[in-house]
Amino acid sequence: MIFGGGGVRLVVDFDMLRQELSNHIVEGPRERYQLNWPGKKESILSANTPLTLSLRPDTRESIDFFKTSNLFIEGDNLDALKLIQENYFKKVKLIYIDPPYNTGRNLIYKNNYMESSNSYESRTGQLHYSQGRLVSNPETNGRFHSEWLSMIYSRIKLAKSLLREDGILVCAIDENEFATLSVVIKEIFGEGIYEYGYVSVVHNPRGQQGTNFSYVNEYLIYVYPANQAKSIADFQKKDVDSRNLRDSGKESDRTDAKNCFYPFIVSDKKIVSIGQIPSTTFHPASANVRLENGCIEVWPINEQGKEKKWRYARHTVSSILDRLEPKMGRTSVQIIFHKDTETMRSVWSDSKYDSSEYGTKLLEEIIPHAGFTYPKSLWAVYDAVFSGTFDCKDAIVLDFFAGSSTTAHAVMELNSADGGNRSFVMIQFPAEVKPSKGVENFKFRTIADISKERIRKCGKKILERDSCHSNWNKDVGFRVLKVDSSNMKDVFYQPDDLAQEDLLESVDYIKEDRSAEDLLFQVLVDWGVDLTLPIQKEKLHGKAVFFVDENALVACFEKEIGEDLVKDLAQRNPAPLRVVFRDNGFVSDAVKINVEQIFRQLSPTTEVRTI
Repeated sequence: MIFGGGGVRLVVDFDMLRQELSNHIVEGPRERYQLNWPGKKESILSANTPLTLSLRPDTRESIDFFKTSNLFIEGDNLDALKLIQENYFKKVKLIYIDPPYNTGRNLIYKNNYMESSNSYESRTGQLHYSQGRLVSNPETNGRFHSEWLSMIYSRIKLAKSLLREDGILVCAIDENEFATLSVVIKEIFGEGIYEYGYVSVVHNPRGQQGTNFSYVNEYLIYVYPANQAKSIADFQKKDVDSRNLRDSGKESDRTDAKNCFYPFIVSDKKIVSIGQIPSTTFHPASANVRLENGCIEVWPINEQGKEKKWRYARHTVSSILDRLEPKMGRTSVQIIFHKDTETMRSVWSDSKYDSSEYGTKLLEEIIPHAGFTYPKSLWAVYDAVFSGTFDCKDAIVLDFFAGSSTTAHAVMELNSADGGNRSFVMIQFPAEVKPSKGVENFKFRTIADISKERIRKCGKKILERDSCHSNWNKDVGFRVLKVDSSNMKDVFYQPDDLAQEDLLESVDYIKEDRSAEDLLFQVLVDWGVDLTLPIQKEKLHGKAVFFVDENALVACFEKEIGEDLVKDLAQRNPAPLRVVFRDNGFVSDAVKINVEQIFRQLSPTTEVRTI
């Protein structure tokens, strides 16, 4: 059944019909375990098609632009992922994405499969960049599933190359495309090299009414390296009781001895040993007795002040001593068991995952009238990020379906709590938004605007707390880069279209409206340099010069550059690794010719280029 000409048309799959009618295998396409759909080949092509776009910095919308290690890219995520391929190749520890669900009501990204005149005009600035980038995908569309799969396939394919060897992908999805997305991810990542986990998150305890089922959960698909002994943290803590101990000890360790209770010796809130079994009768008053060297004797007791017996023998408890933590209250002592060597639960049902309470209402408090429908719970994303970066507190976290930037918010919250210095890369298309009904003078025009404002407000609020971890670098800034047409004029890419009489007007290939900062980031992208390295801007001999990561890269895109500036840069200590100038930026042809010779004499290790 296909859709066309304004209605439904029934067609026959002759390959399947021949096989159904035959008593032997009919020759046809080579079979393999895979998911196929109309447009799959075009989706692969769209991921591999090169582009000539640029990332233009916006210092006005950024926070702490020249120092922050966080990045916010505004634009189509397919284009953005292509642009940062070299900059982030195998550097990202965790990718968390919450793509638009294929519900029939959501907008999806439209892939550009090939270069057309329309596409070329758009990419060179002759048409508005965002025109037609988002489309609706109603259930009446004959390629309802195919359109969504083509969109997600090309983006995950590109994202895979950004993951570190121990990197993890976490993808949130609901029941509509859970099965198909699972197969697509396995095809892209492969089996044997990667393993896959599936977590059901209760995000809507009240239920979302379907035809026959009331849906209360969504899914997190985890993709992690098979050769990693422990790739994902178990962040869920449980009380020590018979069920926990049954997992760690043998049933033969059980004892019902009347006096099987004993104190724990606690130092700096950590259990360091188990005390001697006392010969005297237990009395609650002996709890929390301070011993030598600052240690405390802690007795497990219940709320009524009576002893709490262990169901297992002492040596069983000793075997998990390094995974026990005391939580001391006024009248009782609770022993928390960290299952850090076991597996993550496949069902997350904590009330903090409620997307209404900690998603919609939380965002409404931050940005009133934002009009988002069920953004992710901050704490569901927080736990997903922690579970993938618990062992790497300087990790890079990428989200290329940023939405309202819940992921960036979660990264900042996590850093402030555990002293980590994780950095985030958010990518969000500037889709237009409509505020809540009846609201006037809503200052945010796009989802990207709301996303950036959330990071600003939440970062500021987190810094105001007294409880921030002392090891945290308190980086709540972000560097805004916007996907735009190329910095170079059309003739740079289409020289055959240039008429002879236009040669003199095309000596400078750089567009007139592009700044030195624009050119700097083009160089960073083209050379695969980290886009979040610290940048300093100085005036030397009256010219603006950029120093990226001190002397890792030095750039000057001014005109009328003389030998005095060139010599100054060549004599710097330490010597710059790379220097780049504007091709027509020198005061004379003689200076341009001498530049390479000057650096060869004064700084032979420096690589010199022009654009």
